[in-house]
Amino acid sequence: MTSHNTDFHAWTQEQAKLLRTGQFHKLDLENLAEEIESLGRQERRELRNRLSVLVGHLLKWQFQPTGQGASWRATIKAQRREIKRLIQENPSLKPYLTEAVADSYDEALALAIRETGLEQFPELCPFSVAQITDEEFLP
Repeated sequence: MTSHNTDFHAWTQEQAKLLRTGQFHKLDLENLAEEIESLGRQERRELRNRLSVLVGHLLKWQFQPTGQGASWRATIKAQRREIKRLIQENPSLKPYLTEAVADSYDEALALAIRETGLEQFPELCPFSVAQITDEEFLP
């Protein structure tokens, strides 16, 4: 049997085969449970990453109106579309949205500061979850 630590890909294939063939007693249960939990954390991480890009662009839109253009609008639209898809595929993430916005705000601020050169942004996210996810909202 392949070790989880020496060849992860081979290990995943073996575990899948054991599951499909009902050989449950041979499963590496501890590592399998850890990897399943990791998949869930990955979805939360993706949501936070997309929110940080989206909120960063909303901040740029609001605080640097001279830079507003098709590129920023396209990024805002694409991030909203991907967040919507992510939540449709993982409905249990919806209650996490408020927390995810708060958790991703530091990254959103860093993006806005880096890309605008401005430093006068709100300490807390000025947009509600409803505004952030509203396809028509632009500050």
